[in-house]
Amino acid sequence: MTAAWPELPYREWRATRDTLHLYTQVIGKLRLALCTFEPHWANVPLYLTARGLTTGLMPVDDRSIEAEFDFFDHILVIRSTDGTITRRPLGGPVAGFFEGVMGDLGTLQCKVRLSVVPSEVPEPIAFPKDRIHRTYDPEQDHRFWRVLSLVDAVLKEHRAGFNGRTTPVEFYWGTFDLSLSRFCGRPADPGPKTDVIRYFSATAEAITCGWWPGDERHPAPAFYAYAHPKPDGIERAPVRPAAAAWSESAGEFLLPYADVRTAADPRAEILAFCASTYDAAARLLAWSRDLTEIETPADV
Repeated sequence: MTAAWPELPYREWRATRDTLHLYTQVIGKLRLALCTFEPHWANVPLYLTARGLTTGLMPVDDRSIEAEFDFFDHILVIRSTDGTITRRPLGGPVAGFFEGVMGDLGTLQCKVRLSVVPSEVPEPIAFPKDRIHRTYDPEQDHRFWRVLSLVDAVLKEHRAGFNGRTTPVEFYWGTFDLSLSRFCGRPADPGPKTDVIRYFSATAEAITCGWWPGDERHPAPAFYAYAHPKPDGIERAPVRPAAAAWSESAGEFLLPYADVRTAADPRAEILAFCASTYDAAARLLAWSRDLTEIETPADV
């Protein structure tokens, strides 16, 4: 069982992680520029594919284009509905990747202006000037995608048990994580507009779970769960499995990935974490129990 859920030690792949994070931000900014705003930034995430991460179709005049990271051949593929396609090898400084992507977009006759400053990272460097982040280890990035693909399948199973509105399972290139949110239909106070990203992410009550590969503040991959607005007393709620706990510094429940991947049944551990944290938050927020009462056809 352990072999199917690979290790992902943060310190070992940090340099590659940071470079890939910025590569995904370049392509994420492309989606942001081409797609109409949707509530809770539903117009910006990337999605898992059988080979990597994709933007899905993005409109360009009377055509659409799609950008996909392929973590088997380690290329960025951009396809147009008119049949045009470009392929760009992954690797090298962010500045070179950005310049190459803009050249590829020119080949595809896609005229677009991108925001060149990375989002939600400390001390951001504009893409055209970033020659610091340049490390790309193909094996490490494929391993990262492998973890994402395993987590994606389990989060989709959790998503299926909800009658209300949910997001798809989404990869956010700003926070560099895989995320799933459930909504009860009630609005929420998003706070001041000083942080545009957070403001437009927080206009509705939501219970969220997901996984991220770690960063400098929390240098270990982990599953997470939280509710917005934060219910009083949520930090004292009992959750499962035993390795899960409230993190004061993160302000959310965390379940170390290392405990999950070495468990006898990782899938069951993740589902227990998602279900128990949802149940705790839904009870304190007084969400209807009908939201998780699902009737399924007998022959399915």
